[in-house]
Amino acid sequence: MQALGEPASGGEQPGKARPTMNDVARAAGVSLKTVSRVVNGVRSVSPDLAAQVQTAIAALNYHHDIGASTLRRSDRRTDTIALLLEDVGNPFSSALHRVIEDEARARKMQVLTGSLDEDPQRERELVQTFAMRRADGVIIAPVSADHSYLGAELPPGTPVVFVDRPGQGFAADTVLTTNVTGAGEATRHLLAHGHRSIAYLGDHFHISTAQHRYEGYRAAVTEAGLTVDPTLVTHGLHTAALAETAVMSLFHRPDPPTALFSSQNLVTIGAVRALRRLGLHRAVALIGFDDFPLADLLEPAVTVVAQNPALMGRTAAAALFRRLDGDTGEPGTFWIPTELIRRGSGELPPSPQLLSGRSGQPL
Repeated sequence: MQALGEPASGGEQPGKARPTMNDVARAAGVSLKTVSRVVNGVRSVSPDLAAQVQTAIAALNYHHDIGASTLRRSDRRTDTIALLLEDVGNPFSSALHRVIEDEARARKMQVLTGSLDEDPQRERELVQTFAMRRADGVIIAPVSADHSYLGAELPPGTPVVFVDRPGQGFAADTVLTTNVTGAGEATRHLLAHGHRSIAYLGDHFHISTAQHRYEGYRAAVTEAGLTVDPTLVTHGLHTAALAETAVMSLFHRPDPPTALFSSQNLVTIGAVRALRRLGLHRAVALIGFDDFPLADLLEPAVTVVAQNPALMGRTAAAALFRRLDGDTGEPGTFWIPTELIRRGSGELPPSPQLLSGRSGQPL
């Protein structure tokens, strides 16, 4: 047990100066330039010399002072990028995060990450925080309605890439999914299987992706010569719990839908839970926008409009790194296509039980 006043083992003792690169150089018997190259990941150092330096670093418990190194660099780079996503706990966001992190690591860069939680104020606060940390660039899934503030908050010349959603009031490279096309394809797929009463379960309507997915749904219904029933359209379902409640309500009415199109992965999960509670998971067709873990293992497996977060992440990272490497061309928009993955739930025909129930009592 450590006594009061006794220095902790393995840590720095009070009053003792932190080891420097010069100390490491002396301990390793190499030049200061060699130590600097090893610390900064330059590969031109021979394996033997690099091993000597690493041994000295470990023995002295040396820690590289990134802040001081940045001040010495002529380009003032910190080798960090900021990544602001809606919620890093969401499967889509976490997949996007991992790919961008891997791309950054390949360039020996670190990623500073924050969740926005659909909060414009939180978005601005995180931008300010990462700007103070002098992130070299920013990738952001935007929440705010106006991003003109980025010009004032970020150091001049800091490249920005919008991902998943377009920004407003700030010119930057943008990586988007073909949301309208994907939603339209899903709805037409349900129509092709005989459904004429298709409920739409949407996220907050102020989110551009939610607007575009509803646009695709509405266009497909209209193209089929049908009228969108507003009582079958629900917006603002941002969590699985809200979606579950909404679906339960749909099937406690005398004219329930025969199919559901859910516009977000958490909404789809809530819909699955509700259908299973009602015993209707084999009777009601379901297609969800966004894939999610274990969707293929359910019974029936869930048909989805799958985005490609891996390609989105690589595209966003490539766009940012091109800017960091000096590209000053006009900002571009990069479209990432969706894929309809047929697994079973979206191929169920209209249920006779539901069709008969439309003129009878609530289920």
